[in-house]
Amino acid sequence: MMDLVTRKFKLKGIEHMYNFDFYMPTKVLFGAGKLQELHTEVLPGKKALIVTSNGSSTKKFGYLDALEKELDLAGVTYEIFDEIRPNPTNRNIMDGAMKAKKTGCEFVVALGGGSVMDSSKCIALMMTNTGDIWDYSYSVNGGKKNPEKDAAPIVAITTSAGTGSEVDCCAVLSNDEVSEKSGFLVPSMFPVLSVVDSNLMMSVPPKFTAFQGMDAFFHAAESVINKNEHPMGEMFALKAIELIAANLPVVYRDGSNQEARANMALANSLAGYYMLITSAHTMEHTMGSYHENLIHGAGLIMISHDYYDFFAERKAAEEQMIKMAKAMGVENPTSGKDFIRALDELIEAVGCKDLRMSDSGIKEEELAKYPKRIHEVLGGDITADPLPLTDEDYLEIYKKSYR
Repeated sequence: MMDLVTRKFKLKGIEHMYNFDFYMPTKVLFGAGKLQELHTEVLPGKKALIVTSNGSSTKKFGYLDALEKELDLAGVTYEIFDEIRPNPTNRNIMDGAMKAKKTGCEFVVALGGGSVMDSSKCIALMMTNTGDIWDYSYSVNGGKKNPEKDAAPIVAITTSAGTGSEVDCCAVLSNDEVSEKSGFLVPSMFPVLSVVDSNLMMSVPPKFTAFQGMDAFFHAAESVINKNEHPMGEMFALKAIELIAANLPVVYRDGSNQEARANMALANSLAGYYMLITSAHTMEHTMGSYHENLIHGAGLIMISHDYYDFFAERKAAEEQMIKMAKAMGVENPTSGKDFIRALDELIEAVGCKDLRMSDSGIKEEELAKYPKRIHEVLGGDITADPLPLTDEDYLEIYKKSYR
């Protein structure tokens, strides 16, 4: 769907105009049990590359078997590429694309969480384009090329509630050789079809439920404070925040709660529909560039209090933070500090209060090299913060966050 909305309004005597595009080409099958309807859809080819992680969960819990049954019923043959690591690399992508091309696959089916879906998008891109995926990265060591051809079609089946990758055209990859973790944004990488089936999320352990859910929360929170935010994005983001604040502590304590799982699945996709993220994601990508085992959601949690408090202290996003506090259930919030308190309480409620950078191998003395890298890797939009941050500001936030 494409919708162009323009609205004028008065704020403090200044005339403002909203002018934005909304593009959502992905058909979404949402709801518990929706995977069992996949065979009734018109799939974009006769042979698929199923992409999944190098872990065991999709096989252990029967998700891969269920997908294979659906493809069999649809008359689609398939190959399996099960080598995606938690922080996928350019080598992961090229190995997958090579297998797809050698075996004659026409499209990709992603079965997994954000890493798998991101990898699947990039594998689909490299099924049709030449060179290495890093040729198309805009990070400092990337080739900064535009793909000549559209990606092969992608079907995304998410098994987690965190990244929103099933409804966007973005991907995040690491390149260990140059210590970069970079974002890719290619319009043809929108999935043509996505399945958001909360039954596939019931097995996620509490720790990862928390990390993934807070990733979705920060997608939404960064969108709300983003200086380029507009009514469409805010609508999705505030609803996502409301759902996460109410349901993430529930599924953290009781992963078998079907209603809360379904609400988290919805929040995840809502936060992904209009993801206007800020420098917080770039700050975490910088951390992850040097520490491949750092879980993205965990890294975001580690810096979150001091990142958002930087703006609250300066009253730089008061109206937006008050809106988020209300969405989180705070009665009559009056300042950004109310949001900070609600954020701290949510993080504690999902067992993440004591996360430490040092436990992920980050040394305090290395923080000094991070601000420069923020300008060299791609995560969020560092120009979209409520206030522009200097390198000294970034370093201050890192240092205050360090434990």
